[in-house]
Amino acid sequence: MREGQNKRMANLELLRCVAMMMVVVLHYLGKGGLLPDLAGEDMGAYGAAAWTLETLCIVAVNVYMFISGYFLSGSAFRLSRLVRLYLQVWVYSAFFGLLGALTGVLAETAFDTHYILTLIFPVTMGHYWFMTAYVFLYLLLPFVGMAVRQMSKIQLKTAVVLLFLVFCIAKSVLPVRLEMDGQGYDCLWYLCVFAAAAYVRRFGAGFLEGKGRSLLLYIGCCGLILAGTFGLRAVYLRTGSFGRMLQMFLEYNHILPFLAAAGLFGVFRGMQVKGRIADVINRVAPYTLGVYLLHENLGLRYSWQSWLGAERISTVWGLLLGTLAAVAVVFVCGIAVDMVRKSVMDLFNRILLKLGFYRRIAEGIERIDGYFAVKAQD
Repeated sequence: MREGQNKRMANLELLRCVAMMMVVVLHYLGKGGLLPDLAGEDMGAYGAAAWTLETLCIVAVNVYMFISGYFLSGSAFRLSRLVRLYLQVWVYSAFFGLLGALTGVLAETAFDTHYILTLIFPVTMGHYWFMTAYVFLYLLLPFVGMAVRQMSKIQLKTAVVLLFLVFCIAKSVLPVRLEMDGQGYDCLWYLCVFAAAAYVRRFGAGFLEGKGRSLLLYIGCCGLILAGTFGLRAVYLRTGSFGRMLQMFLEYNHILPFLAAAGLFGVFRGMQVKGRIADVINRVAPYTLGVYLLHENLGLRYSWQSWLGAERISTVWGLLLGTLAAVAVVFVCGIAVDMVRKSVMDLFNRILLKLGFYRRIAEGIERIDGYFAVKAQD
């Protein structure tokens, strides 16, 4: 890559790391029982601090989607990438899922036939909802990727606006629950974010070109999310209304979390990351998916929070320091485990390549990659 591309990639890879740390924060707070009930009377300084942390990090998933869409929209479909990704997900699902069950670590999930099927078929059984959505989108890449590269600016802008009107704006302004609202935990929302990221990659995003404006957008939208959430809480406590909508502002497909994520993307997109720091970031970032696949594995999903002291936190400072420590431990462990996983899988691949049938399969996959690479250049 040219030097300029390397710098830009380091910026966005740093954002990928930050987004994954934010994901860990969300799971530590939510599954660790550290978020007071919004419908409860007693909130206090601790509760306000916990929900503030939740608000600042709720952009994480949209940010990760945005980064994925930004790069995928400019690349060709590769079957080899899809196979490697699926094998990575499967190894984590089966190994750590069984390990958690056999060691007694498994919590809040029954070890039954459904559990076993979820470990064996992690994508189609929804073991990791994000990976199910990602794989679905990647399978659509031969269609949507080529489409967004061929569309004019006005065509792509119109398509993005229509997608957001239907799947984002409507739920953000209507004071009711829509039956088809997946709250951003679905493939349709990933497709919306992909289209927006593709537009930014091809044509830029004027407002987001300035780091100061982007930072203001992130902070401002997070402030509105927090204010809106506590505003709904106040109405609920006074009237009993909107009980099902108390966390509406915190849902991924609400316009405010999306705009906040776009703002944070703009901040990092305008950064300059150089030298050894860039090298370290570029080396670590490819393993961040392993952080997610490890700590969100069904065998560990509801256990690691108590190991890291979530049950003992009761003060604001304890919350801040405990969360910071938990994020550091989970992130470092996830990166280390994925490095080992990749080394082992690479070793197996080299050994299997000595077998004729495996080598022919690999060559066939490479030929299919070539077909799509040619199409992507047309």
